[in-house]
Amino acid sequence: MNCKICNQKNQSIFDAEVLNKYRIKYYHCSNCGFLQTQEPYWLEEAYSDSINISDTGYLQRNINLSKKLTIFLAIYFGKNAKYLDYAGGYGIFVRLMRDIGFDFYWDDRYTLNLFAKGFKYTENQIIDAITTFESFEHFVNPIQEIEYLLKISENIIFSTELLPNKIPEAQDWWYYGLEHGQHISFYSEQTLHFIANKYGLNYYNFGVFHLISKNRIPSYLKIILKFSKFGFHLLLQKQLKSKTWDDYLKMSKSK
Repeated sequence: MNCKICNQKNQSIFDAEVLNKYRIKYYHCSNCGFLQTQEPYWLEEAYSDSINISDTGYLQRNINLSKKLTIFLAIYFGKNAKYLDYAGGYGIFVRLMRDIGFDFYWDDRYTLNLFAKGFKYTENQIIDAITTFESFEHFVNPIQEIEYLLKISENIIFSTELLPNKIPEAQDWWYYGLEHGQHISFYSEQTLHFIANKYGLNYYNFGVFHLISKNRIPSYLKIILKFSKFGFHLLLQKQLKSKTWDDYLKMSKSK
């Protein structure tokens, strides 16, 4: 089986049971450090619910990311930029960021938009940066998905757990997601550097999120992000105008 990132021959390193019924193989690429499952024939069953029921951290993750991203976006992209939350789920993150004052839009092929209705991304929109959280590990064809995103913006902010240097056994890493079977692509830091280099871009690891960007990011931003725990994001929010009321007026008129 060839690697879905660099197309080099990879090696089967272990097998595991997903959804408590399907025995599948995992393949590792020594060239780019990517780990993938065999072709995922079980996905239709795995996505009977698009948001898996074991993702109990869904709301808290969105809240924490909104604090970090308030700092990062306000300082680096400014208050007038436009953003797309790709694979945005129910629209919770878009609603949070619009309430803070950022011009966010939603897109998701598989999940019902509950909280960001009226703010669906359309192809003619100019987007300064994309956010996409906990989606990379779901990609069946990662390069195809990433190339689609890069056509929209060359700034991609995303989260995914990095594959440890010593690849864990199936039972030793929760992020394999064996119980729900939705995680099929796993990236090491080496993999993400490889992807960025492939497109002449830069890769940055900010801990809670990653960035692939055409721009060089000043190192002090990583330090400033730590100040979210001290409420620095609240100070920046005061310089933004929440879109909550304006969005209410817009949606009221559209009824």
